[in-house]
This record gives sequence, C-alpha cells and structure tokens, in this order.
Amino acid sequence: MKAMGTDPRILSLAAEVAISPEQNVPVILLKLKEIINNTPFGSSELKKVKQDIYCYDLIRYCLLVLSQDCSRIQGGWTTISQLTQILSHCCVGLEPGEDAEEFYNELLPSAAENFLVLGRQLQTCFINAAEGEEKDALLHFFEIVTDSLFWLLGGHVQLIQNVLRSDHFLHLLQTDNVQVGSTVMTMLQNILQISRSKRTKMLLKLSRQKEEEDHRLQLQLQRQRAMRLSRELRLSMLEIVHPGQVEKHNREIEEKSALIIQKHWRGYRERKNFCQQRPSLVEYKAAVTLQRAALKFLAKCRKKKKLFAPWQGLRELTDACRVELKQQVDDYIRRHPGSEVSGVINRELHSQAQERLQHYFMGRALEERAQQHREALTARINTNIEQLMKAPSLKEAEGKEPELFLSRSRPVAAKAKQAHLNTLKHIQAPWWKKLGEEARDEIDIPKDELSIELGTLFIGGTKPP
Repeated sequence: MKAMGTDPRILSLAAEVAISPEQNVPVILLKLKEIINNTPFGSSELKKVKQDIYCYDLIRYCLLVLSQDCSRIQGGWTTISQLTQILSHCCVGLEPGEDAEEFYNELLPSAAENFLVLGRQLQTCFINAAEGEEKDALLHFFEIVTDSLFWLLGGHVQLIQNVLRSDHFLHLLQTDNVQVGSTVMTMLQNILQISRSKRTKMLLKLSRQKEEEDHRLQLQLQRQRAMRLSRELRLSMLEIVHPGQVEKHNREIEEKSALIIQKHWRGYRERKNFCQQRPSLVEYKAAVTLQRAALKFLAKCRKKKKLFAPWQGLRELTDACRVELKQQVDDYIRRHPGSEVSGVINRELHSQAQERLQHYFMGRALEERAQQHREALTARINTNIEQLMKAPSLKEAEGKEPELFLSRSRPVAAKAKQAHLNTLKHIQAPWWKKLGEEARDEIDIPKDELSIELGTLFIGGTKPP
C-alpha cells in the first residue's frame, strides 16, 4: 500500500530512477543528499523522509550501485564517496517498521561489508597511484568512506562485531602506508570508544536494575515490619482493654480500617476514570473550538452579505417623513442653485446612471457565481484527494470501496490512464531495469491490451512500504 503523505521530491526521484537508464542511476541518486541536507536535523520530518526513501527502495539502489565496478559508474570515486555518505545518513535514525528483521539482518550488514570492500579498493588504488593530486584525492575519498562507516556503526552498534571479524577490515589494518594506516587506526579507536560506551551503558542499566530490586526488597521488608508492629500493637491493646470491651474495640478498628481502604480505593477509581475520560474531554474542547470558529465565520459571512447586499429602497417611510425629506431637498436646491438643464438631458443622464448601475450589479452577480463555482470545484477536488488518500489498495478493496477511486474530472482520468499505462510498461520492462526490486507476481500482458480504456479510474504504481 502506498505511504500516506509521501514527500513529492522522493516520489519524483523514485519515478526518475525507475525510467532512467542504468548508467544514469548513480547521478540521479545524488539528489538525495540535497533533500537530506535541506531537512532539519533530528526533526520528525527527516525521519519521515528516510522512511519514504526506504519504502521506495532507494537505499537498495544505493547498495546495488556501490557493489558495481567503480570504472562503470559515472563520476567515479567522487560519486561513490557521496553515495556512501547518503547511505549511512539514511540508515541511521531510520525506523523500518514491518520490515525490521530484513533491515537489521540483511541490509545493514550488507552496507557495512560494501563500505569495507570500497575501503580496500581505495587502499589498493592509493598505494599504486603516483605522487600528486591523484593520490591526495584518493586519500580524501578513503577518509570519506571510513567516516561513513563510522557514522553507520555509531547509529547501529550491533554492526561493530561484524566489522571487527571481517577479513576486509583485517586487510586494512595490515597496510604499510602511514597515511592509510593512521586513518584506519583512528577509525578503530573511535569504534572501540563506541563499544566501550555501549558497555558502560549496559553496566549502568544493570546497576539501575539492581538498585530497583534492592528498593523493592526494602519496601517488602518495611511492609512486613509494619504488619508485625501492627499485630504487636493490637495484642498490647487487647491486654489493656477490659474483656467486656474487646468486641467493641475490634469493631472500631475494623471500621477505621474499612474507611482507610475505601478512601484509597475511591482515589484510585477517580484517577482511573479521569485518565479514561481525558480523550473525551480533549474531543469536547476540540468540538467547542470548532463550533466557535464556525460561528465566527458564519457571522462574518452574514455581515459581509449584508454589507454588499443590493439597495432595496427605504422601508416603512411614512407620509410625514416624505414631506419632511421633500422640504429638505427643496431647501438645499434653493440654497445651492445649479445650472439649468433641460428635461431631455436629465432623462438621458438618468438612463445612463441606471444602465451603469445595472451593469455593475450584473457584473457583481456573475463574479459571485464564478467564485462560488471555483470554490465548489476546489472543495470537490479536495474531497476526491482526501477519499483517495484514505482508500485501501485495489487488492484489499471490498464492497463499494472501489467507488472511492472514481473521479468525474477528465484531467484526473487522463492522468490515471497514463499512470496505468506506465505501470504496464514497467511490468514488461527488461529484467536488468528492475534489479533490486522485491519479487512480485509478474503478469504477461499483450501489447494490444496496453490501449485499454480505463474510464475514470485512479491508478497508483508504487511499491507497498
């Protein structure tokens, strides 16, 4: 099933890798470095980006590229060193989810082994290279690979044992070159420091568990001691109390004990009920907030509608008011005499004013209808997108659930058809274009059926996470 809320940059990059020739894949994968660097370090957004990269098998593509011959890779050791950095950063802090066993038992050991193989190849090239810029560049690439390996081991300490037992790592330690040897020894010291810190954390954890056990035993002893003192106090009180008052004394003690037990039980029950009712309280507060916002929005809409409503004349105007208004108009005309205009010109001006007012009100009505149409289209598109994102895959759809994949929009239908055609072409692609993909049921589809009419069906072509 397709990951919800996938980063569009990862989607476009995965699609580009799928349709590009094999020799262009390493250069395309270098775009992952820009995506990772532009995401805030340690944020939840970076975790989501790493999960998307893993879900779309881009990490496996990096492993496949690193396992190839460096002479066949475009960019040579520069591309390889950058891919090691990308691979180590993607693997550290990644939460694989359902594929955790495969990730920890297969992918991570394979990545560490590839780093060691690359380091050994760089060591050989560095020893055989002539003095100059080429040798300095090879040493720089060797340091990048070792730093990437150290970063991977820092995030996954369980790989240290595999690295220390590897024959490639032993070969790196047996070098006679001073520069390469110092780099390898520095990495070994850092690895041992990580292992030492892990052992220290384990000792602290064991000591903390021992302290908790001792504290539990002390509490148990204190409880037993308190019970023994309570029995001794009760026996001493029975010796003091008159034999005829023993039953009354026992009844009072039982009532006090029952009150104490009831008090603690009621407190526990109320705290438990409060914890259970907390989600309901949060939902109630959220509903109140939404209602308040909706009421404010409706009040604003009514105010706006009332403000821009067409003028419908004066209402409830009495004869006395009309006489008074006419007298005020006559007084104003008498005080401010204007130029004399003929009746024909007045009628023309009046007709022009009426036409302009009619044109204005008609234009505003058309604009409001167009705005309502745009809002309706936007709401329908948003509803279709929300239903599509929440819909299950076509294989899992039951009953009326396939109707969620339908759309009345022709552009959407055309895009869906194009996506489906691309998926069918990908299924019939040569095997070497699909290296690294998980095994799936292949379906032989004739080329004549590639032009089948699909109506308005949404088709997705990504691998389930």
